[in-house]
Amino acid sequence: MISDDAEPYQTSAVIADDHALLCDAVREASAIALDFADRGFDVREKNPGDPVTEADLAVDAALKERLMGQRPHYGWLSEESEAGSDRLKAPRTWVIDPIDGTKGFVEGNHEWVVSAALVENGRPVAAVIANPRTEQFVEAFKGGGTRLNGRVVRVTAQSALNGAKLGSSRNEQRRQLWQHLFPDAAIEVVDAIAYKIALVAIGALDGTIALRPKSDWDIAAGDLLVTEAGGVMTDADGETMIYNRPEIRKPNLVAAGQDIFPALRAALSQR
Repeated sequence: MISDDAEPYQTSAVIADDHALLCDAVREASAIALDFADRGFDVREKNPGDPVTEADLAVDAALKERLMGQRPHYGWLSEESEAGSDRLKAPRTWVIDPIDGTKGFVEGNHEWVVSAALVENGRPVAAVIANPRTEQFVEAFKGGGTRLNGRVVRVTAQSALNGAKLGSSRNEQRRQLWQHLFPDAAIEVVDAIAYKIALVAIGALDGTIALRPKSDWDIAAGDLLVTEAGGVMTDADGETMIYNRPEIRKPNLVAAGQDIFPALRAALSQR
């Protein structure tokens, strides 16, 4: 678990510049995604039930061209393109999900986002999650707080499970992986994990839980958004997530405001 005694992080000019670059790149990529959503796109399946669209690939290509073009010595890790072989040795690595929530994108709903983070020494130091449909642009850099459309935001102060708003997915709802442990909470269904985590960061949800594995690109950006907004995100055992390692899959996660986080973990321990 993250220590309360950690030294304050002094944001360097390099990270501030990287964050500005990331914000610009995601704004441009979001416009590309929205254009595809409005005019149509081709879809194929990478695996059964796992679609990818030409929008995913176009957004990925645009982000890679902009980010790696400006920072060629950084690493690259994305859901939709081959990772650079040197990402583990790079000083910092871009971790990208060009469209998180592709199924929702294909269905035409508003629960998809562009998610992008910059990871240094295993932890995110700059992050953006943008939902072009709802016009929510959530961004943070380490030590600088979290902002929604330029306004500083915080996680909620909810401490009781009774009445807490917890984000889940349709799949996890159907499987009842954890929802039965929170009979007094209000379960809100949002399929894209990156978007759910961003909603925790801006205070629209009190917390979210995922007990199915996620990849670095699904959650690295949201991790920073939540922690910079005063919240906590760990795995279900309370361990801090470490990113850009040879193994990029994480078994589960809990993201919430600090006040309710202990109660969420305590309830999960009963599963």
